[in-house]
Amino acid sequence: MEIIIGLLIIAVGAFCQSSSYVPINKIKQWSWESYWLIQGVFAWLVFPIAGAMLAVPEGHSLWELYAAYPKESALTALFGVLWGVGGLTFGLSMRYLGVALGQSLALGTCAGLGTILTPLFLGRPGDLTASVVIGVVVTLIGIAIIGLAGHMKSQSLSEEQKRAAVKDFNFTKGISVALLAGFMSACFNIGLGFGEPLNFGDATADIYKTLPATFMVTLGGFLTNATYCLYQNYRNKSFGDYSATSLWANNLLFCALAGVLWYSQFFGLSLGKGFLTDSESLMTFSWCILMALNVVFSNVWGIILKEWRGCSARTVAVLISGIVVLIISSFLPEILK
Repeated sequence: MEIIIGLLIIAVGAFCQSSSYVPINKIKQWSWESYWLIQGVFAWLVFPIAGAMLAVPEGHSLWELYAAYPKESALTALFGVLWGVGGLTFGLSMRYLGVALGQSLALGTCAGLGTILTPLFLGRPGDLTASVVIGVVVTLIGIAIIGLAGHMKSQSLSEEQKRAAVKDFNFTKGISVALLAGFMSACFNIGLGFGEPLNFGDATADIYKTLPATFMVTLGGFLTNATYCLYQNYRNKSFGDYSATSLWANNLLFCALAGVLWYSQFFGLSLGKGFLTDSESLMTFSWCILMALNVVFSNVWGIILKEWRGCSARTVAVLISGIVVLIISSFLPEILK
């Protein structure tokens, strides 16, 4: 029962993350770099700090924890900086491919590499049991099937239909950007691995233990994204976005909503892992579970947003089969162990 609860919590977080790009469509008259920076303040600073504070027992401080583990904190933040590159290109992958296909390809690469590379970087290759590796392979198969559906969609639609579904649709450019985004985004889980000591031991509840490390990763990612966005503000002369006071109430609201939905995936991952501690295979595989469910829900949103409108019944059937495979992959390691 605890395993089921843990998986359900992770699934809720995945649903929230996959929904986080919907509020962005409500942002008015701001350039990409402006709204990406402001939503990042909420997604990568405000809410992660609030979450990390839940892991701090009375009489202690978050900064005390980081000072006690300077090397681990620095490595965690460093991989956060690298993950930040993935965050930047992640947004571009959806710009060129849409929410469904863009998230699927980027998160698929992220899922596989994040799960495989983290134990290797930490010197724990033994964590990669046969059941975990099989789970990763099945996850990648599911995402490949969805990628095939995306390719079928690209081949079957006219340029006008592609633009109607995704304004800047570009399959070739989108694939390249999505793969880069996935590779760099895998650094998030590696950062969490290096940040495992960043908690107060038994004084911190299991469900909150990864939250201080999560903040260090998102802090590093924020530095990367903020630098790039401010550069783009300067290059595109879009600093004027921030002075349009009449837009602030609307845009701040939807940036905050996007930020809290995005952060919910890692808050949910932390809470969910607290219920999976009796299953070493699922603890190792939890990152892949989150990414797989992100892909599932992103494609549900893609259907809702009519990004697959105009596709043949065969293409939709391939898409749905890929989603089913991903759902099965989420609990496969527990069955095979």
